[in-house]
Amino acid sequence: MSNRIDIRAELEAIARRALAFAKADETRVVINDESVGQTRFAGGEITTSGSSTDRSVTIISTFGKRRASASTNVTDDESLRRTVDLAERLAKLSPEDPELLPELGPQQYATIQAYDQRTAALDAEQRAAAVSGLIAAAKAVDPQQDLFVAGYLEANASHGRLIANSKGLMAFHADTSVDLSNTVRTPDGTGSGWASNGAREWGRIDAVALGRRAAQKAVASRNPSAVEPGRYTVILEPAAVADLVPLLRMAFSARTAEEGRSPFSRRTPGVSLQQGSFAQTLLGEKIADERVTIFSDPTDQEIRGAPFDNEGFPTRRRVWIENGVLKSLAYDRFWAQKRGVPETEVGGFGGGLKMVGGTSSLEEMIASTPRGILVTRNWYIRALDPRTASYTGLTRDGTFLIENGKVARSVKNFRWNESPLLMLNRILAIGRAERVSAGIVMPALKVADFNFASISEAV
Repeated sequence: MSNRIDIRAELEAIARRALAFAKADETRVVINDESVGQTRFAGGEITTSGSSTDRSVTIISTFGKRRASASTNVTDDESLRRTVDLAERLAKLSPEDPELLPELGPQQYATIQAYDQRTAALDAEQRAAAVSGLIAAAKAVDPQQDLFVAGYLEANASHGRLIANSKGLMAFHADTSVDLSNTVRTPDGTGSGWASNGAREWGRIDAVALGRRAAQKAVASRNPSAVEPGRYTVILEPAAVADLVPLLRMAFSARTAEEGRSPFSRRTPGVSLQQGSFAQTLLGEKIADERVTIFSDPTDQEIRGAPFDNEGFPTRRRVWIENGVLKSLAYDRFWAQKRGVPETEVGGFGGGLKMVGGTSSLEEMIASTPRGILVTRNWYIRALDPRTASYTGLTRDGTFLIENGKVARSVKNFRWNESPLLMLNRILAIGRAERVSAGIVMPALKVADFNFASISEAV
């Protein structure tokens, strides 16, 4: 804790020195003191390992409706003075921004304990030991095969992020996060498995379990057969759900909804939105299965997100969907002011994203499925239509056919075309919520009529 206090005092002193050089109408100083350690492995051995530390200072200067920024990672007085001067000269040359709002004054923030000293101190030797255990566990799944194991381990520490401005705002937060993922391939190249997890604390990552799980998926997915594309009952593991549900964050924008560009805009067939008018939204209406509740909350113990955004505006608990009903839309400061919305509605997803889980286990979902598809994860996801929140993507690293309540065999991957929002209206079962990464918590889902559009030959 004393280390945190020391860094906060250092960053505040740097911010005050920078502000003392400022001549702009308003000035914001953003300081990040961070480190990262990474280990990459492939072919059963470590291929790269490295770490970096940095302390960067960004000056944001405003003259009237003109704003610009400049950055440095040298914090002596002369360097800070030059950076402030550059930001101010650039601001004077910038075009006016009609949506620019004044800097915030002092704010109150929640105290969130998201910094783990062990994670921040995770060195190359410790990372190597974890990777070694993962590789050994993966290869032990089928010792007769020379399984190919590859993956990536990254530990991040924000020792301090500070935002200060010329109106007296001073915000500080520190956090850590660690992510470990691995892919296992069979020697014949036909089987591929994957497993990943992330957390604020290194102690919550089980490297051995991740290696074992990815290898089991790889062995089970060998020699996949083709299954006719179409609409299937699908069971999405938590990682696959985390690939889809957070895509809705764009749809929750109040501005796009009130400008008629969102699935949450109310539309009248044959009637176009007139220039200068605003669309009604679906706030307060049922938009998903009544078992669906999705929220952001920086104080939630499974999320522990930042207590403020990039302007220094406090983040707070926001319930987006509650029991299937659209409860909130995300307003930025400008749009809230324009629409006369109270400040309590301002804010977005700084508190991560969590979908409340159910009670079904993955095994129970499979056992209750006469015929369906089990999906490990999705990738290469691209937007199709923002008005319906429609996307296209591919399954990957373990796709299986379910028949008569059992996993029957592996199948070739699919390209799918689907709307995560419409998907949430066709839920058959919800699993227990699981931490997928630091700040993202999702359950497994069993969904009816998932649209698999075509077969992919990629493993």
